[in-house]
Amino acid sequence: MGTARGFGVDIGGSGIKGCLVDVEAGVLAEERMRIPTPQPSTPDAVADAVAEIVEKFSWTGPVGITLPCVIKDGTALTAANVDKGWIGTDAQALFAERLGRAREDVVVLNDADAAGIAEMRSGAGAGHRGLVVVLTFGTGIGSAMFIDGKLVPNTEFGHIEVDGHDAETQAAASVKDNLELSYSEWAPRVSNYIQALERFLWPDLIIAGGGVSKKGHKWIPLLDTRTPVVAAALRNDAGIVGAATAATTRQNA
Repeated sequence: MGTARGFGVDIGGSGIKGCLVDVEAGVLAEERMRIPTPQPSTPDAVADAVAEIVEKFSWTGPVGITLPCVIKDGTALTAANVDKGWIGTDAQALFAERLGRAREDVVVLNDADAAGIAEMRSGAGAGHRGLVVVLTFGTGIGSAMFIDGKLVPNTEFGHIEVDGHDAETQAAASVKDNLELSYSEWAPRVSNYIQALERFLWPDLIIAGGGVSKKGHKWIPLLDTRTPVVAAALRNDAGIVGAATAATTRQNA
């Protein structure tokens, strides 16, 4: 029996990563390729970089691609950590043209949504019903929300107000690094943020992702929240795995 494979590309502000994915197992099927994000990260320059990665693997099937943007019907409506020229760009059409594929063979989605898809299918959220929120702590705070396993795309919970400020300016992992906070000093900020989220949502589970999830045992037990919080399982591969999964199931934002 053949293994179901897909291809995912995860576009970030500093790097673009891509790889073949074993979609059933939720793992990379080969060693991933990473190249620096072009500067400036204009749509054309990034599309060329994505094509370079896909061609390196000689992949001819559907491709899933993440962007740090709100994506509606394949079009980017915002741009975080990438060139503002993305705003209003039909990213799905752009990538389809660069990759020589039909539009329907390219899926473009928000990066946190892609990570969430991977966690819900093969990671910490597998088998969980009800309301699950995935939060990715990095330069900012990304979010993905699922109801009974179904994605509600383009949530922007990193931008809710906490003590009069944008949440990600208070509780992102970059804040911990920039202020040189210990985990015990940073955890109350995360608790305060999640408590603000809990004022208008009643999640059954929160999955904490991003690079800091590797050290989740050092700070997640310190959180004071109503909702159970667990560390993400797929970490840095989640975006690639989620993008490939979305492409094989044609789950377009």
